[in-house]
Amino acid sequence: MTRLAPVWTAARYLLVGAGTALLSLLALTGIFLVAGLSLISIGLPAVPEALRLVRRLVDVERGRAGAFLGTPIPAAYRLPDGPVLTQVRTVLTDPATRRDLVWLLVHGPVGLLLGTLAVALPISAVNHLFIPVYWWLVPGGVQTSLGFVVDSWSTAPLAVAIGVFYGLLWLQLPRFARWQARFAQRMLSPAEGVSLVDRVAELTASRAGALEAHGAELRRIERDLHDGAQARIAAVVMQLGIADQMRARDPEAAFDLVRKAQDTAIDALAELRDVVRSIYPPVLSDRGLDGAVSALAARCPVPCTLEVAPIGRRPAAIEAAAYFIVAEALTNITKHSAAEHASVRLEATDDKLFITVRDDGRGGADGNLGTGIVGIQRRADAFDGHAELSSPLGGPTVLRVELPCGS
Repeated sequence: MTRLAPVWTAARYLLVGAGTALLSLLALTGIFLVAGLSLISIGLPAVPEALRLVRRLVDVERGRAGAFLGTPIPAAYRLPDGPVLTQVRTVLTDPATRRDLVWLLVHGPVGLLLGTLAVALPISAVNHLFIPVYWWLVPGGVQTSLGFVVDSWSTAPLAVAIGVFYGLLWLQLPRFARWQARFAQRMLSPAEGVSLVDRVAELTASRAGALEAHGAELRRIERDLHDGAQARIAAVVMQLGIADQMRARDPEAAFDLVRKAQDTAIDALAELRDVVRSIYPPVLSDRGLDGAVSALAARCPVPCTLEVAPIGRRPAAIEAAAYFIVAEALTNITKHSAAEHASVRLEATDDKLFITVRDDGRGGADGNLGTGIVGIQRRADAFDGHAELSSPLGGPTVLRVELPCGS
């Protein structure tokens, strides 16, 4: 039975393929109908929708074939947008659309044939093998699938031979299934160069986001220095200047101004330290990422638990990004979630760092509403990472961030 397991798996794959083949033929019928109506302009608005439905069917087959072969098959479609005519032009000029249509044309009849064989071959094989047992009970003999009649003991071995042949052919179902899956892989994979173009576009967008985030960070640092430390240092200079002028006529008042200048200088130093911490927190150098995040969790007004798997040291830029992501997430929870409890989990592999922040608040977080999610996404994008937020109304809210960090 173990040796037959691949055959049963292939048979199931081909049977489901017969179902998608039938849907493919129905889809082709619908496409031809829409195309005919489009000749008189009535069907044009239906073209993008019809092809969207086709893409759903194709995505099912893409997933099946990828799972069978053990290699995911990516999808790369141009997204239709704008007026109807623009959408029609987009989907019709998309190379992926043409590949989908070719797959429909071939998979429809071939998939039905292979699915039929997956059922018919074992039944026919068993039937032919047993013909010698019962042919003499049937008046006039038994007709085989090849057309001749078994009506004597001399012709009975031919039925057995046919049954053996069908059985051997049934054992080839894994090969047929692989052919079908590889055809789907070949036709439904992105055309050569499309994946590279999409990747370039993705990296271009990530670079733009990183530059925007970098510019915003520089403006924040400049603003903090200008409104905080710079203003206090200017006050120190002014206070010391006035104290120098008052030193001769009112030494006591001059001494008071010097003390005020000293206090102002201390405040300026504190603000400078805060600005430095906002660039790269010293706690990361002293205690590492796990220790720094532990400090964040301990300071969070919402009770927060921390789960940290052994992660070791990572590149300084990655540790800083992870630290600020957790800090921003906990700030969002404190300000917006009305949560009673939060949790932070850090995990890592050799080349990736995973951050999960969860709370039991009211949910409904939306990055478009200025809740800090956009900033977190930009920090992740800057390192070609990924941030995903799940926040249904009523909670819980779960933020998952993945940061590539090399080995």
